Amino acid sequence: MEDINTKSVRYPVATDIKLEKIALKLGRTKKTTIIQMVEYFYRSKKDPLDLNDELLKKELVNGNNRIISFFKTQEKDFLLPIFSDSGTLVTIAKQHTLYFKEVGTYLKQDVENAKKLAERMTALERGISKTQTHLEEKALLKSRFRKILEYYITQRESLGWTTANVKKEELQAHARQSLENL
Repeated sequence: MEDINTKSVRYPVATDIKLEKIALKLGRTKKTTIIQMVEYFYRSKKDPLDLNDELLKKELVNGNNRIISFFKTQEKDFLLPIFSDSGTLVTIAKQHTLYFKEVGTYLKQDVENAKKLAERMTALERGISKTQTHLEEKALLKSRFRKILEYYITQRESLGWTTANVKKEELQAHARQSLENL
């Protein structure tokens, strides 16, 4: 079997110190760290001398631009309609508040009118009841008066023409007394 560790690289002590710090920080061996660094530069095609790394900057700017355009799209599609609709809703709510205040005022007046109407109806019921009582009393009085009048007529007829004035006066006094007792 052939040993894969046949190549060696020489570098200064200062670089070794830096490499050791990087390897400790990453939790790897120096050999693994170097292999991964080479793999990284090979895949990304980046120049290790280019500290500014224009390709990385471009990627970051493109990523930021995509995020910003996403937010602008969301703002245009969702936030602006919500804000415009909420303004409309606030206006409608203010109009409804005024409408509800007017309805409340109308209802208060309606309650007062209903109370007045109820009082009038109660007074009217009392008046009707009183009138009904008076009608019943009137009918009762007519009935009693009719009985007194019929008694008077019957007795007067039975007295005849020849009866003395005393009997006639007694009958009249009795009829008057009966009317007074009503």
